[in-house]
Amino acid sequence: MGKASARVIVAIVSIVIVASLGIAQTIHAQFRARDPGVRPGVDAGQFISGLTADEQEMFTVGRDDFSEEEAVAEGVGPRFNFVSCAGCHAQPDVGGTSPAANPLFRVPADLGFVGNLIPSFVTPAGPVREARFQFNPDGSRDGGVHALFVITGHPSAAGCNIAQEDFEKQVRNDNIIFRIPTPVFGAGLIEQINDATILGNLAANSFTKRLLGISGRANRSGNDGTITRFGWKAQNKSLLIFSGEAYNVEMGITNEAFPQERDETPSCQFATVPNDVTPSVRQIGAIENFANFQRFLAPPRPSSDTPGGFFSIGRGRQRFAEVGCVHCHTPTLKTGPATVAALRFRNANLYSDLALHQMGPGLADEILQAGARGDEFRTAPLWGLGQRIFFLHDGRTMDLVDAIRAHKSLGNFKFGPSEANAVIDRFNALGEGDKQDLLNFLRSL
Repeated sequence: MGKASARVIVAIVSIVIVASLGIAQTIHAQFRARDPGVRPGVDAGQFISGLTADEQEMFTVGRDDFSEEEAVAEGVGPRFNFVSCAGCHAQPDVGGTSPAANPLFRVPADLGFVGNLIPSFVTPAGPVREARFQFNPDGSRDGGVHALFVITGHPSAAGCNIAQEDFEKQVRNDNIIFRIPTPVFGAGLIEQINDATILGNLAANSFTKRLLGISGRANRSGNDGTITRFGWKAQNKSLLIFSGEAYNVEMGITNEAFPQERDETPSCQFATVPNDVTPSVRQIGAIENFANFQRFLAPPRPSSDTPGGFFSIGRGRQRFAEVGCVHCHTPTLKTGPATVAALRFRNANLYSDLALHQMGPGLADEILQAGARGDEFRTAPLWGLGQRIFFLHDGRTMDLVDAIRAHKSLGNFKFGPSEANAVIDRFNALGEGDKQDLLNFLRSL
């Protein structure tokens, strides 16, 4: 081969290499980490391992009661949000969170409550939303749940003429916030974590937390001073209280924990008050059944290889720790000496410290619950996140990247900056491949 021919071949090879590098760089530049989306399948909804035969029966009876749709004659209303627990706690199975098809559209269309309009903030493919008003007309704080629907117009509610609230006025006045259902998988383990364990975890790694601007504190019962842990603001102490309140607030069904009607209009009462009570020494009431179902409900099962594969998930777990997410989303807390053997001294891989954290004005909702301020929220447990559709307390996004970045919020005249700001800065500084690994890890949970 002559020198000229050799030079031509070298030139061609060089062009091919440069072109290949250019293509690779273009592909790399175009790649952006993205939420892999809802993990397929159902990896939740079973009872926790180790239950006795009696406890398994209590779980089954509780699940049936949790799933039952209630009627006006059973106490639904006069104001309510839906007619069953499982209708809203449905994704990916009973006990979960808001499903893809919004069940609230069934209320006027299928369930006979024709005296209602669907509010503008409830959409067919959007999350189930509970509404709270921040302030009363006189400027004093409200903060309570305002039920979406009334029983007026239902065939079983003849004579009841109360009107549905004017939610659109509150929307126009920017005086309304929303909550979506919290999943209750693994709730029995959360109930059995000792206060000392929660406080010890909060005190751990204090130097690193201070450097990142993370503090956090427990919400506490105003009665006995112990740590509360259920709900978006960790406002409820136990699953029984959580169940009794939800039965009354969400379905309008009074019970032995919450015996007074929220709307006592005489013409709208069609069941003895309280509506649900312990029927006999051989039976228990609905709220105890609800609590038993949640107490014995197993945590979601994570995937070892979906999405992205085993090695990507492993790298994502490391990135999750390195950027500092673990300082609020604690991977594991251990239960104490529970009366139920299946819940005793178990690792709860919940990815939460169960504490309140200041989240800044971007997520602040102006709602005070127990000791929680208007910009504080409980660290949401992440187990089961891989199969959730909607994120954050109000379901404002279906995109995990958006949900992560919403944790960053600078302070303003009313609220201080989010405790997560430094951690989110670290997340944003990751390479796109590392971000993708972290997202794959989260969707594996």
